[in-house]
Amino acid sequence: MVTISDQRKAAQLLVAEGLSERRSARLLNLHRSMLRYQSRKVRDEVLERRLRELAELYPVYGYRRMHQVLLREGMVINKKKVQRLWRELGFLRSQKSSPRKIRSGATLPEAATRPNEVWSYDFIFDRTVRGETLKFLVLIDEFTRECLSLTVKPNFRSADVQEVLRSVIQTRGAPDFLRSDNGSEFIASELRIFLGLLGVGTKYIEPGKPWQNGKTESFNARFREECLNREVFHTVWEASVITGRFRDHYNQIRLHSGLGYLPPAEFRAKWDASRVEIS
Repeated sequence: MVTISDQRKAAQLLVAEGLSERRSARLLNLHRSMLRYQSRKVRDEVLERRLRELAELYPVYGYRRMHQVLLREGMVINKKKVQRLWRELGFLRSQKSSPRKIRSGATLPEAATRPNEVWSYDFIFDRTVRGETLKFLVLIDEFTRECLSLTVKPNFRSADVQEVLRSVIQTRGAPDFLRSDNGSEFIASELRIFLGLLGVGTKYIEPGKPWQNGKTESFNARFREECLNREVFHTVWEASVITGRFRDHYNQIRLHSGLGYLPPAEFRAKWDASRVEIS
């Protein structure tokens, strides 16, 4: 008995000999679409292989972000199918339930409505293999989510914070406001004078309310999970190089769900282009 698969192979041989696809299908009494048919099993195998590659490259991503990565690679695929394969491959992580946070009703801090309106900064800590302290100064544009600086030192003084800000402001311009907690490096009079001379206001969050600095806290969580927990640092210099690569990846490649699954740099570029069109 001649199967459809046998007929398809025969048609492919005729096409290879120079006969047109249309005529080959007519001779074998096949619809042309049958010649292009690819079994679901084959398609799933290709997709599974790519998902395994991406899971190795981005082990903390979920299926939603993986779906967006595949779309940007040119695949036309349903999110539910990615979820199904993600689960079958054992990559679907259980959702951690966290207690609902009850806020006091105090006014929420102002949200940024454009680039360079509100920056926020904070410290996050790690250690080298020899136990030396690594102190990272994180500087974020709250609107574009760009990481403007990710500087590491064994320790920071207010003058060091001021130097980082001066360097970023020289290339990007000054923000309207800087948001931070009440750490000694951020409330030092020298730093406040420096910011005042530039016309930069300060917004200090209330003690015990880190959610008021939510954009930086969110970055810190991603930085901890996707970089610090995966890397081993031997020196401050090595930490600076590795985390610099993470910063470039975060700004240029990593898809941000809060930005419509765009990387921060691409979101900023589209925003700038839209402003030019309006003007």
